[in-house]
This record gives sequence, structure tokens and C-alpha cells, in this order.
Amino acid sequence: MPATPSASATPPTPGVELAALLADRELGLRALTGAGDRAPAVAVHAVHASEMADPSPYLLGGELLLTAGAQLEADADAYVARLVAAGAAALGFGVAPVYEEVPPELAAACARHGLPLLEVPPRTPFTAVARTVWRLMAEARTRELRRVTEAQQSLAAAAARPDPVPALLRRLAATLGGHATLLPAGGQDTGRNAGRDAGQGTGQDTGQAAIRHAGRDLPPEAAGALAALLTRVGAPGGPATATDAAAGWQLTAYPLGGEGQVLGVAVPDRTPGDHAITAIAAVLLTLLTTHRPAGAEAGALTRLLLGGSPAEALGPGPWHVVHARGSGDPQALAAAMGTVLVDARGEEVRLLAEREPGPLPGWRLGVSAPARPEALAGAEAQARRALRRAEAARAPLARHTAGGLDALLDPAEALTHARELLAPLTPEQVRTLRAWLAHHGSWDRTAAALGVHRNTVRQRVARCSALLGRDLDDPDTRMELWFALRTLDRQDNSPVT
Repeated sequence: MPATPSASATPPTPGVELAALLADRELGLRALTGAGDRAPAVAVHAVHASEMADPSPYLLGGELLLTAGAQLEADADAYVARLVAAGAAALGFGVAPVYEEVPPELAAACARHGLPLLEVPPRTPFTAVARTVWRLMAEARTRELRRVTEAQQSLAAAAARPDPVPALLRRLAATLGGHATLLPAGGQDTGRNAGRDAGQGTGQDTGQAAIRHAGRDLPPEAAGALAALLTRVGAPGGPATATDAAAGWQLTAYPLGGEGQVLGVAVPDRTPGDHAITAIAAVLLTLLTTHRPAGAEAGALTRLLLGGSPAEALGPGPWHVVHARGSGDPQALAAAMGTVLVDARGEEVRLLAEREPGPLPGWRLGVSAPARPEALAGAEAQARRALRRAEAARAPLARHTAGGLDALLDPAEALTHARELLAPLTPEQVRTLRAWLAHHGSWDRTAAALGVHRNTVRQRVARCSALLGRDLDDPDTRMELWFALRTLDRQDNSPVT
């Protein structure tokens, strides 16, 4: 599954600033005094029209809520307060047919709570406002995609220069309009040189490679905060990424290749494409700085394309196959795992890594058992099943474990299911059901084992069937109940047994 950095790591759709809507003369929107000075800078991520007295339960945040006030409450302040609490970006009020003008008490409430308020004229349908928002969002997304693609090309060109690492850092800082720092394994960046050029790295008393800086100078507060992020992410067991903000700068740190090296970036204003651009740079820097045989990935791909098998193309391993599903950037995920072998074409991201990954924010991972190259097909099936278990249990990570059918289920997930399934039964009914299943549904043998009359067994089993809402003559039902009972048997502190 070899792959190179690509623009498939697309940025999320940017929001639309209210200033762009107000500038559209065809809409004729007007910012009222309730909008305050911050209206032009507010970003709208969706449009929702509602005449409900309280639409806040149906908002996700970032919406321009459009209403004609058909059910506007007498207490306008409470109405606006709920919208602000739900994260609404702005309120658009359509004048006519309900109101001839925006109610003054609504404008005053918006002013008190800082919610931008727009007047929508009678000639402007709410649909026209929504279509304009979607169009502007599509245009913004296209611009960000073009920016990411151009950045990928320029970063790749910088990585091909004779001195690639400082050239790549300079290009990254210039593309982001900010600052970039590369902290080597074991390095400790105090932030004192946060404004120095990447070609003038500073040596450390640890004997490690020089810390390299590129781009704009950072104020002391931002430099110190970035240094703290770099140290935290580079420490053993540190997070996959970390973010912070200081002195008006947005700060992010990314580990490179799992060897303690960290990339830090600082930007004055973070845009949706910045993460994708930085992820591409992180992958390139991982390839340039991680200790590995020169051209290992290129050599593996060449051998595979020339007719070799995957077992011949890859090193001896062992390897871990990882299936991942999430909303993050696949290239950043690969960089966090220290690999460039990633396939992000389908709904699930597939990766091949030499080191076993841990949980990573924003992703659910299924990890195979360690496998040699010739056993990767089986390992991929293991990773796929492990991801299904992680999703079912809502866990960040599930690993394949050997050991029969029981091993195909996560123990915590199996215990939760067993308790929920058998919750309607009393301890006596559970004991009867266990004995009845163990004796393959024989009334006489179950009665002898429990020391009760066979009719008592029939009555109890019939009651179990009614409480569970299951047909106990169904072999699938019997199998599921038997596995649930065995799971509970392994838990000495089970409240059911």
C-alpha cells in the first residue's frame, strides 16, 4: 500500500463571513445595530430556517438562523440567549408578512448578547440566502484546495533541493505566513531562537542535531508556549498532536516518525487548509529525517512494480496492518505512525506500519497482530475485524487477539452486551437457563441437575423466553445466550450471577 503525500487530504469547508453576504447587493441584507462591530468577521457554516419558538435544540453551531418571527416569544432576551448558547453564528429576520420591521426588543436583545442580526428584505427569499451561502462556501473550498495543491508542489520541490530540511521549513513557514520549528529527538527548544532562519539551526548541549527555525519571529509568550508543546509531544508516550494559542498566535505540534522529532508551526490566523499543508510537510520531513535505509520506500515500490511480491518488496518486519476510520487527515495519521505506506482511497484508511500504534485523537483504529510480509492478507482481515469491534464498542482502538471465537470480541464489549441481554432475568432464571442450555434443552436432565420438577423447568424457561423476547428454539438465539452466559461466568463480580 505505498503512497506519497497528496492533496487527497482535503481541508474542511471554510465558513462564509457575514461581510460577504452583506456585500451581495442582490440579497439586500442589512446589518442592524444588534449585530455590533463583530458582524463582518463572523463565519457562517450553515443556514437553517425555523419558525419554532425555540429552535436551539436543532442547531449544531455556526448557523445563520432565518426566521420571520411567526412564533417569536414575548421574551426576546430569552430567545436570543438560547440561540447564543446553541452556538448560532447570526440571526436573519425576514420582514413581512408577520412583522413590518424588526422588533426593537429583538434588536436590543441581540445587542446585549452580541448576536449579529441581519434584516432580510421582503423581496429576498430565505432560499436565496441559503444558496448564496452554499455558493460562497464552494468557492472558498475550491480556493483552499488549490492552495493545498500548490503548497504540495512547492513543498515537494523544496524537499528535492540539496539541503532539503531547511528549504522545506522555509517553504512551509512562507506558505502558512507564520513560523516553523523542527525539534530533533532529545532536543529541548527554549524558544530563544524562535525567529532564526532554518539554515542557522542552534546546537544543543545534548549532542543532538541542531534545532531549525524558519519564518516570522514569535513574541516571547508565543515562543515559550510553542516550546512547551514541542517538549510535550516529543516526550515518550506524548500525544499525537497538540495545539495551543498564545499572544495572538495559533500553535500546533506534530511528532515525526515516532523517534522523538517534532514539527511545530505557529500562524497568526489558522485557515482550513493549514492542517493539510502541515501534514504534507510532516510526511516529507519524516522521510527526510527518520533513520531508515536510504530510498527504502522507493526501493520497495520499485521491486513491487517490477513483478516482485509484497513479501519481497518489504523488509522482514514484523508489520502491523491498521484499518482506520475518522475525520482527520490520513497523511497526518500516517506521519504520527511513522509510515508513508497509506491507502486513503476508500471509506477506511489502510496503513502498514513497523511499530504498533496507540490510540490517536479523531480516529478509530483496528490493529492486526504482528505479521511477516507473506502473511499480510490475513493480517488485513484481522485489522478489519478489529476496527469493527472498536466501532461497536465506541473505543479509540481495538487489537487482534488470538484464541478462538471468544477472542474475536472485545472483553469489555462482550460483558456489556451480556449484561444488557440478560438484565431482564432473575438470578434463579439465569441459573435455570444456563443449565437448560448446557443440557441441550433436555427437560429431564435439567430438572435432575437443578433438583426441581421438569414442569418447573418448563415454566422457568418459558418465562425466560417471554422476558427476553426471544425464541429459545432458534439455534442462533441459543448460541448468543450461551456466549453471554459464559462471559458472565468469567466475571466473579457480575451483578446478574
